[in-house]
Amino acid sequence: MKRADIFEFFRRLAEANPDPQTELEFGNVYQLLVAVTLSAQATDVGVNKATRALFATVKTPQDMLDLGEDGLKDHIKTIGLFNSKAKNVIAMAEILVREHGGEVPADRDALTALPGVGRKTANVVLNCAFGAETFAVDTHIFRVANRTGMAKGKTPLAVEKGLEKKVPQPFRVGSHHWMILHGRYICKARTPECWRCPVVDLCGFKDKVTAKK
Repeated sequence: MKRADIFEFFRRLAEANPDPQTELEFGNVYQLLVAVTLSAQATDVGVNKATRALFATVKTPQDMLDLGEDGLKDHIKTIGLFNSKAKNVIAMAEILVREHGGEVPADRDALTALPGVGRKTANVVLNCAFGAETFAVDTHIFRVANRTGMAKGKTPLAVEKGLEKKVPQPFRVGSHHWMILHGRYICKARTPECWRCPVVDLCGFKDKVTAKK
């Protein structure tokens, strides 16, 4: 995918959605961190259903510790892997209180040192909370980047590095949101809806679906 095509790809998506946001619901940076951690192998819709009541009372790491692991499990038991996620979220809260004064650090290394926080989660938090130019490669971005030819790679890290090199300004902060939404609603895994895709002419995918099924 040529650089001019990449610029036009994001220009069109930005024109349709000038201020893309995560679909996870949160009220502050800590709640964002928890929501993203819980979203691993789960849908944003499912996480939001579980966290609405949780975030009504839990707004800080200390609030989470006060709730306790069993209390947290009661809130998130509808989410996949909730037992291990609950352990990680409580352990994360302990470290944030003990080592970071209850604040979420704006540093990738510090974030990935927290239990349950991988590079993708750290990148989402850095981008959404702190406006960093990070590329959080989930399954949607991995698919869109490879399918379009924008940044091919066999691993999420390889795709991330490719996007870092190729995504131009002024689209770098919002790019991962546009790609996630594009992959979630148009460039779907099983049957991409190429027939209604606004960037279909820029895409290198050979097996385009040109009519609604």
